[in-house]
Amino acid sequence: MNERFNVGKVTTSVKIKRGLWNVACIVLFRPLPTKVFRLWRIALLRLFGADISWSADVYSSAKIWAPWNLRMEDGACLGPGTICYNQALVDMHAGATVSQYTYLCTAGHLTDDDNSSQSGLVVSPITIKAKGWIGTRAYIHMGVVIGEHAIVGAAAAVYKDVEPWTIVGGNPAKKIRMRYE
Repeated sequence: MNERFNVGKVTTSVKIKRGLWNVACIVLFRPLPTKVFRLWRIALLRLFGADISWSADVYSSAKIWAPWNLRMEDGACLGPGTICYNQALVDMHAGATVSQYTYLCTAGHLTDDDNSSQSGLVVSPITIKAKGWIGTRAYIHMGVVIGEHAIVGAAAAVYKDVEPWTIVGGNPAKKIRMRYE
């Protein structure tokens, strides 16, 4: 197994926290879609363990699996319809932007073993460095680091780290060119 991945397990306590979060999300998070309720959503995420700056932005239609595995610095943004499947940490540095309908996936399964609902899960964090930008409908795989000021093009599938100031696109994502200020 790759050393960047850890064996994952969904414990009973995580299932209980997820149940409580899902209820809170349905009742207190999703029904409040406007910018007026941005601070309310951040407060709710913080209540469930997120390490999130008051200047961050999380759209009400974003689906967050585990707020306690979410870290967002100043100005970071999870766009509308984003799926943040964060069984491991999703770490968004200052000004990092995840555009609409993007899928951040921190969990998967071993491919060389038989898998079951009780075994074979692996997890690894996703990091989006300062001012990194993920385009619409992109897929970011577990263990990936998006470098500072890097851009992931729309609908790209990223399975490997993206170097700082690099623009990538396609499936699998490949370098398109360097980005300059």
